[in-house]
This record gives sequence, structure tokens and C-alpha cells, in this order.
Amino acid sequence: MPLKRICLILAIAGAGTLSAQQVVAPTPDQVGPPRGENTGDYNITQSFETGYRFSQVFGDIGEYRSDVNYGNGIRLLGSSLSIDSKDGHGHLFDQILLTTIGLGNDPYQSVNLRIQKNGLYQYSMTWRLDDYFNPGLTIAGGTHLMDTVRRMQDHDFTLLPQSKVRFHFGYSRNTDDGPALSTAQEFNTSGEGLAVFTNVKQQYNEYRIGADGDFAGFHFNLMHRWEYFKDDSPYTSDGAVTATGVNDQTVLQQFTRSSPLHGRSPAWLGNLFTRRKWWGVNARATYVDGVGDFAINELASGIGQFGSPATRQIAVGGDAERPDFIGDFNLSLFPTGRLTISNNTSVMSQRMSGDSVYTEVDNGSNLGTTLNFRYLGVRTVVNSTDVDYRLKKWIGFYAGYHYSDRLVRTIEGAGEQAVAGSFGANTYNVIDIVQAGTAGVRIVPIQGLTINLEGEIDRANHPLATISPAHYQTLGGRVAYRVKRLQLSTGYKEVYNANPQFGFLLTSAHSRNYTANASWAPKDWFTLDASYSRQHLDSLSFLAFFSSTVGSQLVTGSSLYVSNIHSGNLGARFGIGRRADVYVGYSIVKDTGDGRAAAVPADVTNPTTELLDSVQTFPLTYQSPLARFSIKISPKVRWNVGWQFYDYSEMFHILGYNQNFHANTGYTSALWSF
Repeated sequence: MPLKRICLILAIAGAGTLSAQQVVAPTPDQVGPPRGENTGDYNITQSFETGYRFSQVFGDIGEYRSDVNYGNGIRLLGSSLSIDSKDGHGHLFDQILLTTIGLGNDPYQSVNLRIQKNGLYQYSMTWRLDDYFNPGLTIAGGTHLMDTVRRMQDHDFTLLPQSKVRFHFGYSRNTDDGPALSTAQEFNTSGEGLAVFTNVKQQYNEYRIGADGDFAGFHFNLMHRWEYFKDDSPYTSDGAVTATGVNDQTVLQQFTRSSPLHGRSPAWLGNLFTRRKWWGVNARATYVDGVGDFAINELASGIGQFGSPATRQIAVGGDAERPDFIGDFNLSLFPTGRLTISNNTSVMSQRMSGDSVYTEVDNGSNLGTTLNFRYLGVRTVVNSTDVDYRLKKWIGFYAGYHYSDRLVRTIEGAGEQAVAGSFGANTYNVIDIVQAGTAGVRIVPIQGLTINLEGEIDRANHPLATISPAHYQTLGGRVAYRVKRLQLSTGYKEVYNANPQFGFLLTSAHSRNYTANASWAPKDWFTLDASYSRQHLDSLSFLAFFSSTVGSQLVTGSSLYVSNIHSGNLGARFGIGRRADVYVGYSIVKDTGDGRAAAVPADVTNPTTELLDSVQTFPLTYQSPLARFSIKISPKVRWNVGWQFYDYSEMFHILGYNQNFHANTGYTSALWSF
């Protein structure tokens, strides 16, 4: 058994678990077996975990709010309610399930509700809230910031859920609102952005109606959907905003911008599926008719760069259409129990077209009106054939060939409306053909041990952009072993894209991903989970820019980025008797970069080289240990207390700005179930 023994050693050597670390609250432990209380024809069980969450933050508050954002106060950390008909024949409903997380000022909250009546209807609702805070990139100098709240809800109603034909109705809503800070350049020709405020008001609504059913061995699904999106975020200045550049006298005294954007996207979606003994068919089609209207009215006044009064007014308006069609047809053949052949053909058509009118008035002079037109069309046809053959019970092979033909057509047009016959248009066509081959093998040398090895090679004759995949290949493998209360697995995947050089342009990217995970439960009162992963990425691309350090001449070079992210998780649960549980955990994420000790080597003195070197890698460490203790006070009450520490540390600080922080967070709560 030399092959089996080698495979077993490989599986154990790469053990770990890739599951993420638990959050400290709410408490996953239950009070006991839920029995509930009988009320009429129903049985009711429910639980509430209510407590107080606290936090203590040192360092950069903005970075903490962007990463964690937990504050102080009383919370409904979690709750659940279940009402079930005892005989499955309730009066108005047979089941109600309600669960909540984080209600009462937690930055991440959710509610899930499901109500159903057997044979008649089923209703489900999901509501989520995300308190989003982004202090802006350091390179923006504090002039970009967002503090918004996103609320999302989904409603789905099914009529006759157990019948052969079912009818579906749905509604979804997504809103984002709150204050934000942005920049506008206006008449400041030095390139510095001047801070302006905006009140974010974005809203998305979707309505849907459809049906699905079964007929003559076929399953069909048809749905019509209406989507509406609007962004009515106004921009204003708060008093005078002064430029900070040397010898720059620019002052933005008044600024207003109204830029409403409204769009709608009615769509049809259909699916037909069947599976027979020797063959199967799956056909899908989607058509979306997107339409959007936009307008911008901007007014700015103040003092120009050299101290003279300045005004600027811009008006932009237009519309756009974006019809999209996607169709898939898949045919699968099963000539024997060991052989599967699948062929899939996909057709995609995406188009964008519309007019835009731009008018600008600067210091009382009308600079004219420009009409811009743009058309972008992408037509793609993809055909793929995959074969899966199980040679023996313990070994199988699979392979495939994929072919893609994509046509990209762009029409650019512009003209001055005041000048008759000035409109002109240019058309560009690009055809890109991609051919790919895949192959893999599955081995089960002994019971519980599975090995997967796979690879893929892609070649494109005309990639659209220099960073588009051209010479692309992947290699990967996974080994998993499971026996009784022990689970081990490890994996590796490599992605390499080396585009050929186009003149002086050269782009390449290489990534490697290693994973190892383990889960062990030797006793009912003790479990252990561990995981490790490493993600390596390096990319190289061409740069061309004008640099003032060499007399504003064109400088060519390369953009290099290197990242080495190591992630580890460790968690252990201990049961103390039959009443108490202890959980301890630790997670760490560390980017070691390329190993350099400083962002810029000491021997580099050229300002341009210093800037490029300083953004090639960003080593940092983010770690979080936690501990939780939970004890059952009575058959219906459990008391919980927990602590979690967050530490974020950057080795290099962009432009000298330190975003490091560390914070202690924790909670105490009571869980009551009845």
C-alpha cells in the first residue's frame, strides 16, 4: 500500500480548518433541549439574549469604526421564536419562525421571518442594516469620508408551494443614506481637490412576479422583474474652502451640485430543466432592458489661483440604454453509469448607447455646448464540452475544452452643436478568441481519504486590455481525510497570467493560495478547530507618466505590487460539567509584503522612484483573541460574559499617517429560553 500511505501522510501534513473565527457575541450555546409550551393547537418556543456591550478604543478611531465599529450600550444580541402547529393543520398558519441579531444600535443587524401554511402559502422576509463608516484613503488627506447606513430588505411570497404549479411574488429594497465628504477641483488649476459635502441618498427597488411548475417530466420557471434605481445626492460647500498649495490663492466660496440619476431595468428570466435516465437538459434565458436618465447642474464661485474673481457653471444631461441578453443551453449525456458528457452553449449580447450634452460657462464666457455619443456592444459566444469518467471505484478522470468568441464594438462621437456638420464618429472593432483546456483526477485510495488534482490552460489571441488574461494557466489540488471525529484537509491553487508584450506594454500577474484545516472532537465536552492559509500575489504592469522631477518629460517604468497574506485561526471549546462552557479563540492576518524593512530603501533619492517604491507593498498585522464563558443558571436561563481584543498595526504609514489602533470589546448577557 505505498500509494495509500503516501496520500494519508499528505493529508495529515496539511491539516487545518479554513472556517473563520467565531464572534464573541451573541452566544451560540443553548439553554437546553427546546420543549416549548402548548397554546391551543400550537407549540411555542422562544429565546432572548439581552445584554450590555462595551468597548475601549486607543489609536485611530476612524480605522476602528471602519473595521469593527462596535460601541457601548444595551443590545438585543439575539432572539428566536418558533410557533408550530402540532398536527400540521393550523387555522391561519402552520409555522412561524423569527430570528434576530444585534437589534438596538449594533452596527450590523438582521431579522429573518418565515410564515407558512401547508399547501396554501409561504412567506419569507429578510431585513439587514449595515452602519458603514469609511474615513477615506490616507492619500486623500482626510477630504474623502463616508458615514452612511445601508438598509436592505427582501420579501418573497409563494402561493400553493406544494402543488405542481407555484406562483411567486417578491419585493426588494436597498437604501443608502448619510453624510459624506468629497472633493471638487473647479477653477483650481493646480490639481488640488477642494472639500465639499454631500448628503448621500440612494435607493433601489425591485418588484417581481413569476411561476414555476412541473409538467411531463420537465421543470419550468418564468419570472418578470422590474428594477428601479435613483441617486439624488446633492453636493454643497460649507463656507469658504481655501487651497493649501504654495502660491495658490484659490478660494471656493460657494458650491452647489445637483446630479440626479434615475434608471429602470425591466427583465424577463426563464428556465427549463429535465433529467432522464440517459440524458438531461438545462436551458436558461435572461433579457434586461436597462434605461437611465441623468443630469448635472453645478455652480461654483470664489477666487482663482492668481487672486482674481472666478465663477464656473456646468450643465450636463443625457440618457442611456443598456439592453442585455444571456442564453444558456446545456445537454448532458449519461451513456453508462461511469461516464458523463456535457456540452454547454452560451450566447451573450450587451449594448450601451446614449447621448450626453455638456455645457460650460467660465467667468462669464460661454465655452459652448458639446454633444457626446458613445456606443459599446459586446457579443460573446461560448461553447464548452466536459467529460467525466470514473475508471474504477477509487479513481476517476475529467477533462474539458472551452471555446469563446467575443466581438467588442465601440463607436465614439462628438461635435459642437453650434457648428453645423461638426459631428464625427469613429468605430473600433476587436475580436478576441479564447481557447481553454481543463483536466483533473479524483482518487479515493482508502475510505475517508479523497484527493483532487486539476489544471487549466487558457490562450487568447486578442485580449481587450493589457491586463486581460492572455496566457493564463492554473494548477490546483486538494486532499481531505475524514474519520469519526477527525477531519483534515489541505489545498493548493496557483494562477499565472503572463500577457505577451504589446510594444512597450507588459503585464503579468501570479497568485498562489495554500490552505490547511483541521477539526477534532475527541470528547463531547471538547472540540478543537484550526486553520491556516497563505495567499501570495505579485503583479507587474507598465507605467507612463509626466514627472516634474525631470522637467515634465514623459517617464516610463513599471508598477510592481507584492502581497503575502498569512491567516490563522484557532478555536477551542471546553464543557465544564453539564452547566458551563468556555470558548477561547485567536485569529491573525499578517501581510509580510516582500520582506523589506522600510517602504523606501535608504539609497533611493529620486522623488519619483521614492513614490513608486512606497506603494509596492503594504505589510501589516491584524489580530484578535477572544474568550467567552457561559453558565446555565436554571433550565431556562443562561448567563454569558465575553471579551475580544482587536489590534491593527501597519508597518509602513502612507504619507506618514498612522492608522493603527487597538481596542478591548466585550459583553455580558442573559439568555432566556421558554
